[in-house]
Amino acid sequence: MQTQTKAIVTVAEMARMVGLSRARFYQLIGSAFPAPERDAETGRPFYVEVVQKVCLEVRRRNCGVDGKPILFYARRGGAPTAPTKRRESKPQEKVKNKYTTIVDAMKGLGLVGVTDQQVSAAVAKLFPTGIAQVDEAEVIRSVFVQIQRQNSTDNLGR
Repeated sequence: MQTQTKAIVTVAEMARMVGLSRARFYQLIGSAFPAPERDAETGRPFYVEVVQKVCLEVRRRNCGVDGKPILFYARRGGAPTAPTKRRESKPQEKVKNKYTTIVDAMKGLGLVGVTDQQVSAAVAKLFPTGIAQVDEAEVIRSVFVQIQRQNSTDNLGR
């Protein structure tokens, strides 16, 4: 829950500060939380710093501005959860599956017999500095053309 106040905040930001959904916060305005002030020109609701502190105190004490106790539940999906452990794949699997997307794209373009080794060799030849900074579509196009050329020269030599 955020406790640092600002000079002025929107209702949505105030709801985040107290750890509630915007809908639930609106439900509690008037009973648990004070009503926001409104901009004279636009009518947009906002909370000034003094009222922000009141809202934060309501949340901290579980007692509304009307004096009645209130129970708060954590916001759905907003509460941080413990990170789940992700199983690291073996280094061999990472290397073996490095170009799976490109191989699948080659097969989708009609190169049925293409292998990871062919794609790896083509990528090494065409992109000696790596493909991290290159658009994926450009990599696929270049590798496709390279393998097509390689296959056509292999067939001519037979």
